[in-house]
Formats: sequence, structure tokens, C-alpha cells
Amino acid sequence: MGEVVEVCLEAVTSTPMGTIQQKTSSATRSEQQSLQVITVTGSSGGEATRTSTQGHSEGSGHQYHRQPNPQEGWLPITESRKGNAWTSTFHLLCSGIGIQALLLPVAFSFLGWFWGILCLSVAFVWHLYSTWLLVHLHESVTGTRYSRYLHLSIAAFGERLGKFLSIFPVMYLSGGTCVMLIITGGGTMDLFYKTMCEHVPACNPKTLSGAEWFLVFTCFAIAVALLFPNLNSLATVSLVGSITAVCYCTLIWLLSVGNGRPDGISYDPSKTATSDMDRIRGILTAFGIIALAFRGHNVVLEIQGTMPSSPKHPSREPMCRGVTVSYAIIGLCLFPLATGGYWAYGNMIAANGGMLSTFPKFHRSNPKIVMGIIYMLVVINSLSSFQIYAMPVFDNLEFRYTSMKKKPCTRWLRSGFRCFFGGLTFFIAVAFPFLGSLAALIGGLTLPLTFVYPCFMWILIKKPRPNTAMWCLNLGLGCLGVVLSILLVAAAMWTIASKGIDANFFHPH
Repeated sequence: MGEVVEVCLEAVTSTPMGTIQQKTSSATRSEQQSLQVITVTGSSGGEATRTSTQGHSEGSGHQYHRQPNPQEGWLPITESRKGNAWTSTFHLLCSGIGIQALLLPVAFSFLGWFWGILCLSVAFVWHLYSTWLLVHLHESVTGTRYSRYLHLSIAAFGERLGKFLSIFPVMYLSGGTCVMLIITGGGTMDLFYKTMCEHVPACNPKTLSGAEWFLVFTCFAIAVALLFPNLNSLATVSLVGSITAVCYCTLIWLLSVGNGRPDGISYDPSKTATSDMDRIRGILTAFGIIALAFRGHNVVLEIQGTMPSSPKHPSREPMCRGVTVSYAIIGLCLFPLATGGYWAYGNMIAANGGMLSTFPKFHRSNPKIVMGIIYMLVVINSLSSFQIYAMPVFDNLEFRYTSMKKKPCTRWLRSGFRCFFGGLTFFIAVAFPFLGSLAALIGGLTLPLTFVYPCFMWILIKKPRPNTAMWCLNLGLGCLGVVLSILLVAAAMWTIASKGIDANFFHPH
């Protein structure tokens, strides 16, 4: 008889036929041990044999079961494994639709109708395919669950290369997205207040500065984070965030199309560029905007990690149902938003802010209650998305503590970690309030995590036969993504160097 045991902490595991002892020698090794699976096979003499991390029991008569890693039960992502297809749908929608989608008509202004729709369609299918790869890689090794993107990257590329390739994009798409949400949410709260106070004598529209609005938003975000201890408990918050995202995306393109087009608009992409080089730079910028619109890959494995799993009912089954439903809704939101916004404004779409800035500019006749509703929906969605993207950072902070102390965080320490993270993101948001103007650069830097790494990880972990369909498809997509990422970063840096940016350090507008 054999047992499969996941080991992370220093522990002694007893079996009916023997005992094994696993010691932790360093912080680095403890990270690897959270992924380790040991198969123990017993003999009549009580000897134990440790096999590889594949977790396969030798011999046809051997059976195995998994014993959860104790540390997994202490961390926010895997503390509760009671998720299902519905909760995964809510989490994927809340993390997959955001304010960056309102920039898609800007990409169309550089590409035109045909190439805009084609590029958006290709990106959507590619994004869906890479999500499918991650879902199936979550339990690609028998007995092992990769509930964090960084762990899967280390398993595929090795410890050094896996960390080098993934730490920056994963941390940016977690902490950096939270910074962007503070900038967006705080700025939108300011717009909401000014809109509702317009023409109201008793209301002072200049009561708070930009930094103060950022602080208000951060306080709300951390207050919500303190109420929900783990990722699975955020299902209700994600549901609210999903509803608000779908509502403001749908509402803003419907109102834009319904109010008609302004005079003098054009759908000719060549009119947005003064030279051939500007045209090329605009096309690459559009690719970066489209890549940035498809976010959420850095939390897919974490969302799947909230689900129960067994050999008969693996977690990929409910996760695939959640992916199917959520991506159908995401497609129904993004495609009408991109095409409807481009039809309504053409080349007049604002490069900064996209639809959120252009709509009130051309349709001031709308009742202010309409704009107030849109702004409030954006704020609520930003607060909800903050919780999803902050959870990997909370998890990492608690992982460091539990690895050193060999015990779970107390409630007060967990609250302290979250308040610290809120203060840090607030400081960065105030220091760099112009991060939104770097959308194309950020899209290029984070593109590999979404479109490239899953393809290469599938080849390295699943090891399909060379020159087969899956091998060629993943290798081709991975190489294409690498080339595209390099071009996007180069084009974004070229644009910054030639046109400059409003680097208003510590002066949020």
C-alpha cells in the first residue's frame, strides 16, 4: 500500500508500514516543497521508498491518496476549497472585464474596421486557448496542484528561470493592477462628485485633491479586504463586480450609439498618423491596447485553487464550465463596446481614458444622473477587482510568514499585512499617477504571461511528441507571442521618447 504526501513544513508523517521525515533547510527550499509530492510504498519489512515528484505508485496493486499540505490551509488562496463553477464564473468575470476595455475603440482608430475586428477576434481566441491550457496544467502532475502561477512557472522552467520570467509580470498584474485601480477609482470618484454637484449652489466641487480621493478609495478597498479572509469568500464581491462591469460597459456603448455620431468623424486610420512611421507605431500601440484588455491570467490558477478536487471529480471540470460561461459574457461585452464605440466616435476617440473620457465630452445633454450612475458603477467594479488582484499579494506575504514561523497568521497580523499593502499601493498611485498613459508599454511587458508562457509550459510539462499538432501549435504561438511582445515594448518606448508623457510625479490631477 502506498500514500502520496504533499510536504511543505518540517514534519514527520507516519504510515502503516513506516515513517518518513522531511526537513526544511531554507526559505527557497520551502517554496519548492509546497509543490512536492512523495509516494511512499511499504514493504513487509517496514521499509519506505521515496519516488519522484510525479507521484506514481509502482506496482499494479498499489493505491494512493493525497494528504493536504498543512500550509495550504493557512493561506488566503487555498484556505477554503469550497468553490464551484458559479464562484469561478464570478471571479473570472470580475477579473476579466475592467476599465481597460474602454480603450478598445482607441485601438480600432489605429487599425480600422477590418483589422480591428480581426485582431480583437484573434486575441480573444488566443486568450481563451491559453486559459484552457492553464486550467489543464493546474493538476498536470498526479497528486500535485499548482494553485499559483509562479509555482507552475517554476515547475515548467526551473526555479531560476521560472522566477525570472514570471515574478515581474505576476507581481505587476497583482500589485500594479491595484495601483491602477486606485488611480481609476479615485479619479472616477472625483468625477462623480463634480458631476453630481454641478449647478448645486450648496455643493463645493473642489473639496478634495486628487491624492485625497485616492486615499478615500484606498480606505474603502482595504476596509472591504479586511472583511473577507480568503479568495473563496469573495464570491459575493466578485458577483457585484461582474454585474457592475457588464452594466457600465453595456450602458456606455448603448448611449454612445443611441445619441448619434458627432460631425466630422472619420474611420480612416491613415488620418491619425502624419507619416508611415507614425502609422506603424500606431498599429503596434493598438496591439498593446488589445493585449492589455485581456487580463486575469495571473489569477486563473488561484481561482481554480479554491475548488475541491479528487481523481473522480478533478477541479478542471467545474473550472471549464466557469470559463465557458464567463468568456461568453466577456465576448458579448468587449466586441459591442469596441465596435459601438468606434462607430460612435471614430478617430475622435480620446487616447487617454477612451470611452469614459469621450462620452461626456460629446454628449453633455445627457442627464447628470446617467453619468453619475456610470461613474458609480466604475467605482464599485474597481473596488471589487481590487480584492481579486490583491489576494495573490496577501497570499505571498502570509506565505513568507508561515514559512518562517511554521504557524498560521493571526487575525491581527493578517489585517496588518493588508493595511501595509494598501498604504504601499496608495503611495505608488500618488507618486506615479500617470501610469494609465503607459498602457501600451505595460501591455507589451505583460503579454508573455497571458499569451506566451502557457504555451511553452504545456510543452515542457505535458511533453507532447515533437512535430505533432499540439506541439507545433504551442511552439508557434509561443514564438509569435515573444516576437510580438518585443515589438510592442519597442514601439511603446519609441512613442514615449518621441512624444513624451505627462510625468506628474506626486501631483495627481
